[in-house]
Amino acid sequence: MEVLQVQKARHKEDLEKVFAIRKIVFVEEQNCPPELEWENEEESIHFLALSDHRPCGACRWRKTDHGYKLERFAVLKEYRGQGVGRALVATALADLPADADYIYLNAQLDAMGLYAKFGFVAEGPQFEEAGIQHFKMVKRS
Repeated sequence: MEVLQVQKARHKEDLEKVFAIRKIVFVEEQNCPPELEWENEEESIHFLALSDHRPCGACRWRKTDHGYKLERFAVLKEYRGQGVGRALVATALADLPADADYIYLNAQLDAMGLYAKFGFVAEGPQFEEAGIQHFKMVKRS
């Protein structure tokens, strides 16, 4: 059975793996403009998912003017449906400060079910970001 780990990306090598995964998923697969993909990196806390020590997913959180935003969830195609996304969400949530009272994210439509399992609820109208439809979701439980 494959071992799945999610760790904080603390070193340059880990961050390079995080950015490589995001480039494949967002820029190559989903055609997101690269200039939109690389922003707010310095103030973000990044995570790298490893399956049997192979990089397979990434995400980050950062403090914004509104609260704590989870973002840039990316899982390589060959690892989807194996719990990598769940592990990333759980790890990012567990890493937030204890006083993080407002936690939100912008969910692509096909990922909304995953976030709902963690108590996120859609709020407001559907919108487009980088050419992809999203809903803002806020953690309610």
